[in-house]
Amino acid sequence: MPEPAPLACPFQKRFPSQLVRDDAFYMSLAYNQAIDAWREDEVPIGAVIVFGGEVIGSAHNRVETSRDPTSHAEMLAITQAASKIGDWRLEGATVYVTKEPCPMCSGAMVMSRVKRVCYSVPDPKMGCLGGAADLNLLERSNHRFEVTRGGVLEDECRELLQAFFRAKRQEPDAS
Repeated sequence: MPEPAPLACPFQKRFPSQLVRDDAFYMSLAYNQAIDAWREDEVPIGAVIVFGGEVIGSAHNRVETSRDPTSHAEMLAITQAASKIGDWRLEGATVYVTKEPCPMCSGAMVMSRVKRVCYSVPDPKMGCLGGAADLNLLERSNHRFEVTRGGVLEDECRELLQAFFRAKRQEPDAS
């Protein structure tokens, strides 16, 4: 039986001005990655990593496509960023992600020593930067980073996620 076609994404990409490269600008790029995820029938989460004003990593979830549970947007973007700068230490880098990172991704951010994480939508069930737990506050950890929790394109990113899961619940059963 052929795979069902991905759900059509009703959301449009954002085209932020290149003149102001602030949190909203970079989160817009992450949001665009999330739209790409939806178009591939992946959970619409996107991540962008910035160092010195330059994007050094950008990705969206690819768990279903790759059949790899570690293919979260943040993990893929971290791998790209480390490759781009030639070092696993991402000191000085900021991660922009459309939803609060899970335990795996939060841990990878601690381990890669990012400077800052900015996420849009808090996740009280699985988020590990203040939602369900906060890995950034582990007492014995040798690294901590700044966190911007919610606010930056939060409504847009939440609406995208909620619409995706609403549409998934309305899909006819494949069985």
